[in-house]
Amino acid sequence: MRNVTFAVTQFAADADTAHNLDTAETLVRQAATQGAQVILLQELFAGPYFCKTQDPAHFDLAAPRDGHPMLARFAALAKELGVVLPISFFERAGQAYFNSLVVIDADGTELGLYRKSHIPQGPGYEEKFYFSNGDTGFRVWETSFGTLGIGICWDQWFPEAARAMALMGAEVLLYPTAIGSEPDRPGYDSQPHWEMTMRGHAAANIMPLMASNRIGAEAQNNRNVTFYGTSFIVGETGQILGQATRERQEVITATIDLDRAAEERRAWGLFRDRRVDLYGVLAGLDGSKS
Repeated sequence: MRNVTFAVTQFAADADTAHNLDTAETLVRQAATQGAQVILLQELFAGPYFCKTQDPAHFDLAAPRDGHPMLARFAALAKELGVVLPISFFERAGQAYFNSLVVIDADGTELGLYRKSHIPQGPGYEEKFYFSNGDTGFRVWETSFGTLGIGICWDQWFPEAARAMALMGAEVLLYPTAIGSEPDRPGYDSQPHWEMTMRGHAAANIMPLMASNRIGAEAQNNRNVTFYGTSFIVGETGQILGQATRERQEVITATIDLDRAAEERRAWGLFRDRRVDLYGVLAGLDGSKS
């Protein structure tokens, strides 16, 4: 038995960076008091989701990883509380900009960097204007509380990403997220589809999964997006273990036996029975490779 308690958080971010970081720290501390050992904050939580429109002024929000004060602050917090913290931030690296994440272990050590692989582009989510395609490849990290595979938001829609991290040894999949309404499709609600997609990743890989989303209505240059929260944790068969509401600031926790999940993966034989000789078609965009 290897029980680990996981937490997802959600909150509404505003233009006051100091306030957002204080809120994030408050939620991390709350999660830790509830026994959480791995705590997932939402994507780009330091401010509003600035990708709703294309505005060059927002490039000023980016900063290099080295010496980043937010990373230093949450590394100190992780060490104080003895928790693992994946931290999402807007990274500047030379002339390039990335949607990035650093995993901080329970002793405050930065274990490594992941840069978002899949970059969306559409009304309300115009990320290709701001971010280059991630160049780190998919990453997994051996932490004090299990081996974590972490993608960022749009990555969560791709089964290839989840499977790649599972093959690399992940025991849990984590996705910090910013998703809500579609400005060009009034009345459309993607939340059930979003949730079901990730529950499918968990079930297909027999692996627990957690997603942390933001909440609140945000406006930018006459474009409005309402983020629908519903951050959640699911078990290895895709069953919901805990889920937040659409509108409230919350911390959700769940305890998972990672050894039991590993036993289920072995028993099913899904990884044993893979036919890698037939999957060449996945290496191309048009299905023509074999």
